Amino acid sequence: MKYARLSKEQLEELHQEFINFLATQSIDAEEWAKLKTEKPEVAEAEIDVFSDMIWEGVLTKVTHLEHFSKDQIHLFYLTAEKMHLIAIKVKNPEIDLLTDKGYTWLQNNLLDDTVNFFNATKDYNADKNLDKFNLIKEGAQITKGNLYNYFAKLLDNKK
Repeated sequence: MKYARLSKEQLEELHQEFINFLATQSIDAEEWAKLKTEKPEVAEAEIDVFSDMIWEGVLTKVTHLEHFSKDQIHLFYLTAEKMHLIAIKVKNPEIDLLTDKGYTWLQNNLLDDTVNFFNATKDYNADKNLDKFNLIKEGAQITKGNLYNYFAKLLDNKK
């Protein structure tokens, strides 16, 4: 398995897609029920293949990720060629960006001496979707990029 097995809830949400996937494997409902009881390892392998297929489709479309921690925000813009990062680090131990209060403080104090901005660009490794997946596995969330675009514009204006 290249990525991770979808959760039970995710599989339930993708029930119709999974049925269609099984149909492409010439597995109907009766055969699926039989596989689950008589050859559970084959059924598990089918779920793994389906999970990887779904992840591959999602990751191919992902263009923005965000990762928040207590004192940092990492905003990623994922192009076909490179990963672009805007990182915001707050060096004030009283501020917790994971709280509404801390995030509001950041919004109101972007020019504070304890707020630092960093830009970086990095080439993908051999498999860009795996690079994206690893960021998600580490806690990044898929977004539409509004926050990245806001800070990209802000930082561009500071130059």
